[in-house]
Amino acid sequence: MDVSITQIIWIFIFVSAFLIPSLRVQQINAGRVNVLQKIQKKRKSRVITLIHRQESIGFLGIPLTRYINIEDSEQLLRAIRLTPDDVPIDLVLHTPGGLVLASEQIARAIQSHPAQVTVHIPHFAMSGGTMIALAADEIIMDENAVLGPVDPQLGQYPAVSILKALERKDINEVDDETLILGDIAGKALVQVRELLKELLQKNYSEEKADEVAGLLSGGKWTHDFPITCRQLKEMGLKVSQKMLKEVYVLMELYPQPPQRRPSVQYIPYERREETGKKKR
Repeated sequence: MDVSITQIIWIFIFVSAFLIPSLRVQQINAGRVNVLQKIQKKRKSRVITLIHRQESIGFLGIPLTRYINIEDSEQLLRAIRLTPDDVPIDLVLHTPGGLVLASEQIARAIQSHPAQVTVHIPHFAMSGGTMIALAADEIIMDENAVLGPVDPQLGQYPAVSILKALERKDINEVDDETLILGDIAGKALVQVRELLKELLQKNYSEEKADEVAGLLSGGKWTHDFPITCRQLKEMGLKVSQKMLKEVYVLMELYPQPPQRRPSVQYIPYERREETGKKKR
């Protein structure tokens, strides 16, 4: 049967656009399962991941940024529910944050699990991710990883900033909509602080839990401020830096969408003996 050049081109396009990416996805998924099994065997625990990367849609390559949503909470709650009470949980967490409702549900489920729950943070867990981390019995972070403030946001403005702006105004000069926004901001601040305090009291004294909850929710920093391991320890939080090597391997299996030109590039480093020096 004769095959025209046009048919060959279409076959090439089909293989490049659909078959090769599909095989690559299967390969990555198999690699993830393999690493998860290694961690579970090593830690004798149930390993769960909550990893949000910027992803691309189909062969068009349209970027899609992921956040903690209701689907995440449904799946994670199910995983926790299916874990026996005497089996520890290791949660690999990498997220910019997301919905308060979903984050709170996950945090409460983690706190309620009878066995040890450890959260591993290789890079960052901001906002709702920090809320989830605080619910765990142990936090393990890379030495350069960060958490973030958990101050509530109303639209594009922090709740605490809305209240401070209202304090400087004569109430007779403020419109009803802004007053309502201020009322909601006040309630949001109280709710988040009380939740953080409740989560922290599992592993800390009531006084320490109230202090840390106030720092993280009270607007001391901007919402995207990176809180380092050193700062977390200064606040009195128990943070370990004994990150598993397998967690780094796992993160490599959650690649960002490919770019035409990589932003970061490096080649293998080979250590060589200096000229004139003998090897010991």
